[in-house]
Amino acid sequence: MKDIPAPSSAPNPAPDTARKLVEVRDLKMHFPIYGGILRRQIGAVKAVDGVSFDIFEGETLGIVGESGCGKSTCGRAVLRLYEATAGSITIDGTDIATLSQEALRKRRPAMQMVFQDPQASLNPRMTVAGIIGEPLDEHTNWNRAKKLERIYELMDAVGLNRDFANRYPHAFSGGQRQRIGIARALALNPKFIVCDEPIAALDVSIQAQVVNLLEELQEQFGLTYMFISHDLSMVRHIADRVAVMYLGVIVELAPVQDLYDHPQHPYTEALLSAVPEPDPSAEVRKDRIVLRGDVPSPSNPPKGCNFCTRCPKVMDICREIAPETLEVRPGHFAACHLHTHDQTAG
Repeated sequence: MKDIPAPSSAPNPAPDTARKLVEVRDLKMHFPIYGGILRRQIGAVKAVDGVSFDIFEGETLGIVGESGCGKSTCGRAVLRLYEATAGSITIDGTDIATLSQEALRKRRPAMQMVFQDPQASLNPRMTVAGIIGEPLDEHTNWNRAKKLERIYELMDAVGLNRDFANRYPHAFSGGQRQRIGIARALALNPKFIVCDEPIAALDVSIQAQVVNLLEELQEQFGLTYMFISHDLSMVRHIADRVAVMYLGVIVELAPVQDLYDHPQHPYTEALLSAVPEPDPSAEVRKDRIVLRGDVPSPSNPPKGCNFCTRCPKVMDICREIAPETLEVRPGHFAACHLHTHDQTAG
């Protein structure tokens, strides 16, 4: 790659008018379990087990769920940081799941990642300029002056003083380190960025600043995000649509406002009921739904619906047959036998 294409300055289009930038179909990520003297495979941890979704150009798809539900594994598998067990991953018209390593390397500039822990994701032996410029070293043949000019542009874009270019990561706060990571992700003008819980390791006072920065950069550079988080309040602020994951599968996917106002899956209802009220004295307060029991092991999920062991509305069919994903409202999808039962009754 000898040059970087100019970023798009177009405003974020609505999903109904935009093209699909990312298409994921039946994605599975199973980690083998070995045991016995001969270390033979005796099972598998089904971290992601048949996930399908689209992300439209210019939008932000939020991925939410409890810790261990598979959302971060899904994000890494989409970028082929993990080699998926099965499924197709199409980004900008190319099925990257079938690409050779050399062909995949040429596609890397268009798809980047912002990691959860900014301290662990930055090389402590490299300066800020070295970290941000590393993608340029790998994918361009620019001279030092042109590279440095690009590094300064990126530092300006993420709100870092240019005087920080020769400092090392230990000299910065968590929020500043994350800004360095974001600048590195932007270096090659990607179209698609997976944000893997980018605010989870930051102070509460800094989280909103980083989310606002991501929104500004999305508008400025025409970016498309997959935003993974367990913070439902932040997801509501940044996302256009939200996918809810439980035990390796997507149980609900909908436009953000519709999902928060009209959840169609018992698990989503429970998650939303746990979000703290900004005004505890408000007249209308939602009742907290407390789920009983523990999340089943991803190496041995339930026979039917993955949520049947904890669902307050469980039926006999839930324990025997996995539910189909149905469009229960316009653009609003849920995988729950409650809706299958309603359609059958109707």
